[in-house]
Amino acid sequence: MVRRINGGTYIHERPEWPAFSWDSERISQRLVEVRHRQGRLIGRMEGLGFQLRTEAVLDTLTEDVLKSSEIEGEKLDRDQVRSSIARRLGIDIGGLTPADRNVEGVVEMMLDATQHYDQPLTAQRLFDWHAALFPTGRSGMSRINVGAWRDDKKGPMQVVSGPIGKERIHYEAPVAARLRGEMKKFLDWFEKESSTDLVLKASLAHLWFVTIHPFDDGNGRIARAIADMVLARSERSPQRFYSMSAQIQQERKSYYEILEATQKGNLDVTRWLEWFLVCLGRAFERAETILAAVLNKARFWDRLAATELNERQRRMINRLLDCFEGKLTSSKWAKIEKCSQDTALRDIEDLIQKGILTKDSAGGRSTSYSLAKIS
Repeated sequence: MVRRINGGTYIHERPEWPAFSWDSERISQRLVEVRHRQGRLIGRMEGLGFQLRTEAVLDTLTEDVLKSSEIEGEKLDRDQVRSSIARRLGIDIGGLTPADRNVEGVVEMMLDATQHYDQPLTAQRLFDWHAALFPTGRSGMSRINVGAWRDDKKGPMQVVSGPIGKERIHYEAPVAARLRGEMKKFLDWFEKESSTDLVLKASLAHLWFVTIHPFDDGNGRIARAIADMVLARSERSPQRFYSMSAQIQQERKSYYEILEATQKGNLDVTRWLEWFLVCLGRAFERAETILAAVLNKARFWDRLAATELNERQRRMINRLLDCFEGKLTSSKWAKIEKCSQDTALRDIEDLIQKGILTKDSAGGRSTSYSLAKIS
Protein backbone atom coordinates (compact mmCIF):
# COMPACT_ATOMS: atom_id res chain seq x y z
CA MET A 1 0.00 0.00 0.00
CA VAL A 2 1.34 3.45 -0.96
CA ARG A 3 1.69 5.68 2.10
CA ARG A 4 1.17 9.39 1.89
CA ILE A 5 3.21 11.55 4.26
CA ASN A 6 2.84 15.30 4.12
CA GLY A 7 0.94 15.02 0.84
CA GLY A 8 3.71 13.08 -0.94
CA THR A 9 3.61 9.77 -2.82
CA TYR A 10 7.17 8.51 -2.86
CA ILE A 11 8.46 7.15 -6.12
CA HIS A 12 10.15 4.15 -4.47
CA GLU A 13 6.69 2.94 -3.33
CA ARG A 14 5.22 2.82 -6.84
CA PRO A 15 4.89 -0.61 -8.45
CA GLU A 16 6.86 0.49 -11.53
CA TRP A 17 9.87 1.66 -9.44
CA PRO A 18 12.69 2.06 -10.51
CA ALA A 19 11.63 2.26 -14.20
CA PHE A 20 12.47 5.93 -14.81
CA SER A 21 11.13 7.58 -17.96
CA TRP A 22 11.53 10.99 -19.57
CA ASP A 23 10.53 13.07 -22.58
CA SER A 24 13.36 12.39 -25.02
CA GLU A 25 12.47 15.35 -27.26
CA ARG A 26 12.63 17.82 -24.37
CA ILE A 27 15.89 16.37 -23.06
CA SER A 28 17.79 15.69 -26.30
CA GLN A 29 18.35 19.32 -27.31
CA ARG A 30 19.54 20.33 -23.83
CA LEU A 31 21.82 17.31 -23.79
CA VAL A 32 23.35 18.22 -27.16
CA GLU A 33 24.03 21.77 -25.92
CA VAL A 34 25.57 20.58 -22.65
CA ARG A 35 27.73 17.98 -24.41
CA HIS A 36 28.98 20.65 -26.82
CA ARG A 37 29.92 22.99 -23.96
CA GLN A 38 31.53 20.13 -22.05
CA GLY A 39 33.74 19.28 -25.03
CA ARG A 40 34.63 22.91 -25.64
CA LEU A 41 35.65 23.46 -21.99
CA ILE A 42 37.78 20.32 -21.89
CA GLY A 43 39.45 21.32 -25.14
CA ARG A 44 40.33 24.75 -23.76
CA MET A 45 41.69 23.32 -20.53
CA GLU A 46 43.77 20.67 -22.26
CA GLY A 47 45.35 23.39 -24.37
CA LEU A 48 46.75 25.13 -21.28
CA GLY A 49 49.90 23.06 -20.87
CA PHE A 50 50.76 20.70 -18.04
CA GLN A 51 51.50 23.20 -15.24
CA LEU A 52 48.44 25.40 -15.74
CA ARG A 53 46.22 22.37 -16.25
CA THR A 54 47.48 20.93 -12.96
CA GLU A 55 46.66 24.22 -11.21
CA ALA A 56 43.16 24.19 -12.68
CA VAL A 57 42.57 20.59 -11.56
CA LEU A 58 43.80 21.36 -8.02
CA ASP A 59 41.57 24.44 -7.76
CA THR A 60 38.56 22.54 -9.12
CA LEU A 61 38.94 19.56 -6.82
CA THR A 62 39.43 21.85 -3.82
CA GLU A 63 36.24 23.71 -4.70
CA ASP A 64 34.38 20.43 -5.22
CA VAL A 65 35.29 19.03 -1.80
CA LEU A 66 34.58 22.31 0.02
CA LYS A 67 31.21 22.94 -1.60
CA SER A 68 29.94 19.37 -1.37
CA SER A 69 30.52 19.57 2.41
CA GLU A 70 28.98 23.05 2.62
CA ILE A 71 25.73 21.72 1.12
CA GLU A 72 25.49 19.51 4.23
CA GLY A 73 26.30 22.44 6.54
CA GLU A 74 29.94 21.45 7.17
CA LYS A 75 32.63 24.05 6.55
CA LEU A 76 36.08 22.60 5.92
CA ASP A 77 39.40 24.46 6.02
CA ARG A 78 40.43 25.39 2.46
CA ASP A 79 44.18 25.11 3.11
CA GLN A 80 43.76 21.65 4.62
CA VAL A 81 41.65 20.47 1.68
CA ARG A 82 44.03 21.90 -0.89
CA SER A 83 47.09 20.42 0.84
CA SER A 84 45.45 17.00 1.18
CA ILE A 85 44.57 16.90 -2.53
CA ALA A 86 48.01 18.16 -3.59
CA ARG A 87 49.79 15.56 -1.47
CA ARG A 88 47.67 12.69 -2.81
CA LEU A 89 48.12 13.80 -6.42
CA GLY A 90 51.84 14.53 -6.02
CA ILE A 91 51.44 18.24 -6.79
CA ASP A 92 54.11 20.55 -5.35
CA ILE A 93 52.47 23.60 -3.77
CA GLY A 94 55.37 24.53 -1.49
CA GLY A 95 54.46 23.89 2.15
CA LEU A 96 51.62 21.53 3.06
CA THR A 97 49.06 22.17 5.80
CA PRO A 98 48.31 19.12 8.00
CA ALA A 99 44.71 18.00 7.47
CA ASP A 100 42.17 16.73 10.01
CA ARG A 101 40.81 13.19 9.69
CA ASN A 102 37.43 14.36 8.44
CA VAL A 103 39.10 16.44 5.71
CA GLU A 104 41.28 13.51 4.67
CA GLY A 105 38.22 11.28 4.50
CA VAL A 106 36.21 13.56 2.20
CA VAL A 107 39.24 14.08 -0.05
CA GLU A 108 39.94 10.33 -0.15
CA MET A 109 36.37 9.58 -1.25
CA MET A 110 36.25 12.29 -3.91
CA LEU A 111 39.62 11.37 -5.40
CA ASP A 112 38.77 7.68 -5.43
CA ALA A 113 35.57 8.45 -7.35
CA THR A 114 37.20 10.68 -9.96
CA GLN A 115 40.76 9.38 -10.26
CA HIS A 116 39.59 5.75 -10.44
CA TYR A 117 36.39 6.40 -12.37
CA ASP A 118 36.93 3.33 -14.55
CA GLN A 119 36.90 0.89 -11.62
CA PRO A 120 33.57 -0.82 -10.76
CA LEU A 121 31.27 0.71 -8.17
CA THR A 122 30.51 -1.99 -5.61
CA ALA A 123 28.84 -2.19 -2.23
CA GLN A 124 32.26 -2.60 -0.59
CA ARG A 125 33.57 0.50 -2.33
CA LEU A 126 30.59 2.49 -1.08
CA PHE A 127 31.18 1.13 2.44
CA ASP A 128 34.80 2.30 2.21
CA TRP A 129 33.70 5.77 1.10
CA HIS A 130 31.25 5.95 3.99
CA ALA A 131 33.88 4.86 6.52
CA ALA A 132 36.24 7.53 5.14
CA LEU A 133 33.57 10.20 5.62
CA PHE A 134 32.97 9.24 9.27
CA PRO A 135 36.35 8.12 10.69
CA THR A 136 35.16 8.41 14.31
CA GLY A 137 31.96 6.41 13.78
CA ARG A 138 29.90 9.47 14.63
CA SER A 139 27.91 12.14 12.84
CA GLY A 140 28.10 15.12 15.16
CA MET A 141 27.21 13.78 18.62
CA SER A 142 25.36 10.71 17.31
CA ARG A 143 26.87 7.27 16.80
CA ILE A 144 25.99 5.85 13.38
CA ASN A 145 26.42 2.65 11.41
CA VAL A 146 29.67 3.16 9.50
CA GLY A 147 30.58 1.18 6.42
CA ALA A 148 27.20 -0.61 6.44
CA TRP A 149 23.66 0.00 5.28
CA ARG A 150 21.40 1.69 7.84
CA ASP A 151 19.19 -0.52 10.03
CA ASP A 152 16.44 1.95 11.02
CA LYS A 153 16.69 0.96 14.71
CA LYS A 154 16.11 4.62 15.57
CA GLY A 155 13.06 4.87 13.32
CA PRO A 156 12.46 5.47 9.61
CA MET A 157 15.01 7.44 7.57
CA GLN A 158 13.37 10.82 7.03
CA VAL A 159 14.48 14.17 5.68
CA VAL A 160 12.92 16.63 8.11
CA SER A 161 12.98 20.38 8.75
CA GLY A 162 11.37 22.68 11.31
CA PRO A 163 11.29 22.83 15.14
CA ILE A 164 10.40 19.80 17.30
CA GLY A 165 6.65 19.30 17.32
CA LYS A 166 6.21 21.20 14.07
CA GLU A 167 8.46 19.14 11.83
CA ARG A 168 7.89 18.98 8.12
CA ILE A 169 8.73 15.66 6.52
CA HIS A 170 10.18 16.31 3.07
CA TYR A 171 10.94 12.69 2.30
CA GLU A 172 10.92 9.18 3.78
CA ALA A 173 13.33 6.60 2.36
CA PRO A 174 12.67 2.89 1.74
CA VAL A 175 12.69 0.75 4.90
CA ALA A 176 16.00 -0.86 5.82
CA ALA A 177 14.77 -4.35 4.98
CA ARG A 178 14.66 -3.33 1.29
CA LEU A 179 18.17 -1.90 1.08
CA ARG A 180 20.13 -4.98 0.05
CA GLY A 181 17.80 -5.63 -2.89
CA GLU A 182 17.50 -1.94 -3.82
CA MET A 183 21.25 -1.41 -3.86
CA LYS A 184 21.82 -4.58 -5.90
CA LYS A 185 19.43 -3.25 -8.57
CA PHE A 186 21.18 0.13 -8.51
CA LEU A 187 24.71 -1.25 -8.74
CA ASP A 188 23.79 -3.73 -11.47
CA TRP A 189 22.27 -0.90 -13.53
CA PHE A 190 25.23 1.37 -12.80
CA GLU A 191 27.79 -1.04 -14.19
CA LYS A 192 25.81 -2.95 -16.82
CA GLU A 193 23.36 -0.53 -18.46
CA SER A 194 25.05 1.10 -21.45
CA SER A 195 22.33 2.60 -23.64
CA THR A 196 21.90 5.86 -21.68
CA ASP A 197 24.18 8.82 -22.40
CA LEU A 198 26.64 9.07 -19.51
CA VAL A 199 25.74 12.68 -18.68
CA LEU A 200 22.11 11.63 -18.25
CA LYS A 201 23.28 8.57 -16.35
CA ALA A 202 25.13 10.84 -13.89
CA SER A 203 21.85 12.65 -13.22
CA LEU A 204 19.85 9.43 -12.85
CA ALA A 205 22.49 7.84 -10.59
CA HIS A 206 22.45 10.88 -8.30
CA LEU A 207 18.65 10.79 -8.02
CA TRP A 208 18.40 7.01 -7.65
CA PHE A 209 21.07 6.75 -4.94
CA VAL A 210 19.81 9.65 -2.86
CA THR A 211 16.25 8.26 -3.12
CA ILE A 212 17.37 4.88 -1.72
CA HIS A 213 19.28 6.81 1.00
CA PRO A 214 21.13 3.66 2.13
CA PHE A 215 23.33 5.16 4.87
CA ASP A 216 22.61 6.79 8.24
CA ASP A 217 24.36 9.95 7.00
CA GLY A 218 26.51 11.16 4.11
CA ASN A 219 24.07 10.14 1.37
CA GLY A 220 24.15 13.53 -0.37
CA ARG A 221 27.95 13.69 -0.51
CA ILE A 222 28.19 10.13 -1.79
CA ALA A 223 25.47 10.77 -4.39
CA ARG A 224 27.44 13.75 -5.70
CA ALA A 225 30.65 11.69 -5.76
CA ILE A 226 28.83 9.02 -7.79
CA ALA A 227 27.62 11.67 -10.25
CA ASP A 228 31.18 13.01 -10.56
CA MET A 229 32.39 9.49 -11.21
CA VAL A 230 29.96 9.06 -14.12
CA LEU A 231 30.85 12.50 -15.53
CA ALA A 232 34.52 11.46 -15.43
CA ARG A 233 33.54 8.33 -17.35
CA SER A 234 31.74 10.51 -19.89
CA GLU A 235 35.04 12.36 -20.50
CA ARG A 236 37.31 9.30 -20.08
CA SER A 237 39.56 11.42 -17.92
CA PRO A 238 40.33 11.80 -14.20
CA GLN A 239 41.07 15.51 -14.66
CA ARG A 240 38.32 17.71 -13.27
CA PHE A 241 37.89 21.20 -14.71
CA TYR A 242 34.46 22.02 -13.29
CA SER A 243 32.59 21.35 -10.06
CA MET A 244 28.97 20.21 -10.12
CA SER A 245 28.90 20.31 -6.30
CA ALA A 246 29.95 23.98 -6.27
CA GLN A 247 27.09 24.81 -8.63
CA ILE A 248 24.56 22.77 -6.62
CA GLN A 249 25.68 24.60 -3.48
CA GLN A 250 25.04 27.88 -5.30
CA GLU A 251 21.55 26.68 -6.28
CA ARG A 252 20.79 24.50 -3.25
CA LYS A 253 17.29 25.92 -2.67
CA SER A 254 16.11 24.92 -6.15
CA TYR A 255 18.08 21.65 -5.82
CA TYR A 256 16.12 20.60 -2.73
CA GLU A 257 12.84 21.77 -4.26
CA ILE A 258 13.25 19.77 -7.50
CA LEU A 259 14.54 16.75 -5.56
CA GLU A 260 11.53 16.73 -3.24
CA ALA A 261 9.09 17.24 -6.11
CA THR A 262 10.68 14.40 -8.07
CA GLN A 263 10.69 12.01 -5.12
CA LYS A 264 6.97 12.72 -4.55
CA GLY A 265 6.08 12.50 -8.25
CA ASN A 266 5.76 9.64 -10.68
CA LEU A 267 8.59 7.91 -12.51
CA ASP A 268 8.72 10.59 -15.24
CA VAL A 269 11.92 12.42 -14.29
CA THR A 270 12.02 14.88 -17.20
CA ARG A 271 12.02 17.95 -14.96
CA TRP A 272 14.84 16.53 -12.80
CA LEU A 273 16.98 15.81 -15.86
CA GLU A 274 16.33 19.30 -17.22
CA TRP A 275 17.34 20.87 -13.92
CA PHE A 276 20.50 18.77 -13.73
CA LEU A 277 21.54 19.63 -17.30
CA VAL A 278 20.94 23.37 -16.79
CA CYS A 279 22.88 23.27 -13.50
CA LEU A 280 25.72 21.40 -15.21
CA GLY A 281 25.80 24.03 -17.95
CA ARG A 282 26.22 26.72 -15.31
CA ALA A 283 29.00 24.66 -13.72
CA PHE A 284 30.84 24.91 -17.05
CA GLU A 285 30.36 28.71 -16.96
CA ARG A 286 31.72 28.77 -13.40
CA ALA A 287 34.78 26.87 -14.62
CA GLU A 288 35.68 29.91 -16.73
CA THR A 289 36.25 31.76 -13.44
CA ILE A 290 38.72 29.10 -12.32
CA LEU A 291 40.44 29.27 -15.70
CA ALA A 292 40.72 33.06 -15.44
CA ALA A 293 42.20 32.79 -11.94
CA VAL A 294 44.76 30.19 -13.07
CA LEU A 295 45.82 32.32 -16.02
CA ASN A 296 46.03 35.43 -13.82
CA LYS A 297 48.23 33.56 -11.35
CA ALA A 298 50.51 32.36 -14.16
CA ARG A 299 50.86 35.89 -15.58
CA PHE A 300 51.58 37.27 -12.09
CA TRP A 301 54.45 34.84 -11.54
CA ASP A 302 55.79 35.36 -15.06
CA ARG A 303 56.19 39.04 -14.29
CA LEU A 304 58.01 38.20 -11.03
CA ALA A 305 60.36 35.67 -12.65
CA ALA A 306 63.46 37.81 -12.03
CA THR A 307 62.42 39.01 -8.53
CA GLU A 308 64.23 37.55 -5.55
CA LEU A 309 61.81 36.25 -2.92
CA ASN A 310 62.14 34.01 0.11
CA GLU A 311 59.96 30.91 0.59
CA ARG A 312 57.64 32.62 3.09
CA GLN A 313 56.96 35.38 0.60
CA ARG A 314 56.30 32.93 -2.23
CA ARG A 315 53.88 30.94 -0.10
CA MET A 316 51.97 34.02 1.03
CA ILE A 317 51.73 35.43 -2.48
CA ASN A 318 50.27 32.09 -3.61
CA ARG A 319 47.78 32.22 -0.75
CA LEU A 320 46.68 35.70 -1.81
CA LEU A 321 46.27 34.46 -5.38
CA ASP A 322 44.29 31.43 -4.16
CA CYS A 323 41.22 33.08 -2.58
CA PHE A 324 42.79 34.27 0.71
CA GLU A 325 39.99 34.74 3.25
CA GLY A 326 39.76 38.15 4.89
CA LYS A 327 42.46 40.80 5.02
CA LEU A 328 46.19 40.10 5.19
CA THR A 329 47.81 41.62 8.30
CA SER A 330 51.27 41.21 9.79
CA SER A 331 49.83 39.13 12.64
CA LYS A 332 48.13 36.78 10.19
CA TRP A 333 51.37 36.49 8.26
CA ALA A 334 53.27 35.60 11.43
CA LYS A 335 50.67 33.03 12.48
CA ILE A 336 50.40 31.33 9.08
CA GLU A 337 54.16 31.25 8.47
CA LYS A 338 54.99 30.47 12.11
CA CYS A 339 57.48 33.32 12.37
CA SER A 340 57.90 36.35 14.61
CA GLN A 341 55.96 39.58 14.09
CA ASP A 342 59.22 41.35 13.23
CA THR A 343 60.04 38.79 10.54
CA ALA A 344 56.54 39.13 9.12
CA LEU A 345 56.86 42.93 8.96
CA ARG A 346 60.26 42.67 7.23
CA ASP A 347 58.79 40.29 4.64
CA ILE A 348 55.86 42.62 4.05
CA GLU A 349 57.95 45.79 3.82
CA ASP A 350 60.26 44.08 1.33
CA LEU A 351 57.28 43.17 -0.87
CA ILE A 352 55.94 46.73 -0.66
CA GLN A 353 59.32 48.10 -1.78
CA LYS A 354 59.31 45.66 -4.69
CA GLY A 355 55.82 46.80 -5.71
CA ILE A 356 54.20 43.45 -5.02
CA LEU A 357 52.10 44.43 -1.99
CA THR A 358 50.30 47.68 -1.24
CA LYS A 359 49.14 48.99 2.11
CA ASP A 360 45.35 49.29 2.30
CA SER A 361 43.87 52.67 3.09
CA ALA A 362 42.86 51.89 6.70
CA GLY A 363 45.89 52.38 8.96
CA GLY A 364 46.78 52.02 12.63
CA ARG A 365 45.95 48.73 14.31
CA SER A 366 43.91 47.63 11.30
CA THR A 367 46.77 47.94 8.81
CA SER A 368 46.24 45.38 6.07
CA TYR A 369 47.83 44.63 2.73
CA SER A 370 46.75 43.55 -0.74
CA LEU A 371 48.46 42.39 -3.89
CA ALA A 372 49.44 45.23 -6.18
CA LYS A 373 48.63 45.17 -9.86
CA ILE A 374 51.82 44.03 -11.54
CA SER A 375 52.31 45.74 -14.88
